[in-house]
Amino acid sequence: MLTGIHPILTGRVLRMLDELGHGDSLVVADANFPAHTLAADALDLPGLASPQVLAAVRTVMPADDYEGPSVQLMEAEPGIDVGVQRELRAAAGVPADRVELVERFEFYERARAASAIIRTGELRPYGNVILRKGVVSVAAQSHTPGNGS
Repeated sequence: MLTGIHPILTGRVLRMLDELGHGDSLVVADANFPAHTLAADALDLPGLASPQVLAAVRTVMPADDYEGPSVQLMEAEPGIDVGVQRELRAAAGVPADRVELVERFEFYERARAASAIIRTGELRPYGNVILRKGVVSVAAQSHTPGNGS
């Protein structure tokens, strides 16, 4: 156990996130998502909701703010409750203009190109998000113990 690390972030998850570079994409997917079909690096976090996992990821991984959307959500079919997507937007913590809705099959193609996928136990439909990793800045590291601050 480590202090200051969200308990959802297991060693395998932390390693996966650490190996992502600036501009790489992470998919946080629902339980029905074909994660292991689409990605060489996929892991399961059953029993956890997608927004819960995304919020934990965001405690250690910045969203890209360079250009274009940093968050992509799968566009829902008409008449489907997208409450889970409202929760994902909140968990992502990015401005509305950095969020893009992506048609379902295009979302799968983008997910196939992602560097990693975390499949959750989320059972609500459209509980899928792609997050593009930003730059970890010196300022973000300045609060670490032992650096004289």
